[in-house]
Amino acid sequence: MVYPNHHRQIVEELMNGKFILASEEHFNSLRENESFYQEFFKVSFDLEMVAKPEFSYLLSKETQENFSRDVSIFIAILCYELDRDGRNFMEALDFHEFTFEETDRYFENSSFIDLIESNKALRDPDSRRTLINGMARRNIVQKNFEDRFAFTEAVRVFTDFAKELALKRIQHEVAAN
Repeated sequence: MVYPNHHRQIVEELMNGKFILASEEHFNSLRENESFYQEFFKVSFDLEMVAKPEFSYLLSKETQENFSRDVSIFIAILCYELDRDGRNFMEALDFHEFTFEETDRYFENSSFIDLIESNKALRDPDSRRTLINGMARRNIVQKNFEDRFAFTEAVRVFTDFAKELALKRIQHEVAAN
């Protein structure tokens, strides 16, 4: 069987939880063969391939991993603290470069300190660096220097999830009244 260009790279990266970004060369092959990959991942691994114009990733219905949870909490706290600081958090996620020092200040002065201290991935600067490095390996952030990073388009998965969660909560509260 003849596979599309970059097949091995596409499969390995997606199976390792990496987002494939539109700026990467093999993204074009993935998009050109989108229906093949949709079926390939469904039949082979019972995974859904989500294809957006800016990125693609795999989604599993049965996951026990905590990484996505930790990333979601990290982004939620960062957005809350940016907003509390008077900054447009969506604009900051889209266009701002963050330093580890800056994010550490937000987390150390956060009103969610109990949540931060109870989460192994967030409780101290070294743990947060490990989480950010994990996000870099998965293309959620791009490390510009050893101590600086910027979010990629993949952050939308987490902000969209938060938005859906908030809308469901609002609908539930409206239905209860």
